[in-house]
Amino acid sequence: MQALELVKSFYNSDLANDSDIIKTIFHKDCELHWTGSQGFMLLNYDGIVDFFEGIRKSYHQLRFEFSHLFEANDSVVTRHTLYAQTIENSESEMALGHFMAIWEVKDNKLFRCYEISQQADETDKSSMDSYAKRKL
Repeated sequence: MQALELVKSFYNSDLANDSDIIKTIFHKDCELHWTGSQGFMLLNYDGIVDFFEGIRKSYHQLRFEFSHLFEANDSVVTRHTLYAQTIENSESEMALGHFMAIWEVKDNKLFRCYEISQQADETDKSSMDSYAKRKL
C-alpha cells in the first residue's frame, strides 16, 4: 500500500470504535510528536494505544475533513479539521480542532508523525472557511 493510501485508511477508519486499528496500522516503533493547546507530547506505540482508548470512552464518532493532502516518497502531509460526536450527544457534531501533520511510513505502517493542532473556533467563519473541504 502506498503511503497516501495508508494515511487515508487511518483517517477513514472508525477510530472512535475500532480497538484494533492501532495494531493494524501503526508500526511498533512509532512516535507521535504533537504540539497542541496542552503543549508538546511525544507518544510511542503504547502511548498512542492509551490515547485512543480514551478517545473511545469520550466520542461516538470522529470525522476528518481535509483541505490539503500531499504525498512525497514515504511521507504524507495533511491539513484537516477533526469533527466529533460525543457519547453524551451523539446527534450533534462539533469541530474539535484544526491539524497539520507530516506522516512517515515504514514497513507499510505509520511510523512517525509530526503534528500541530489548535482548537477549532466555529464562531470564526474565516478560520473555518480556511479549512473547508476541497476536492482532493
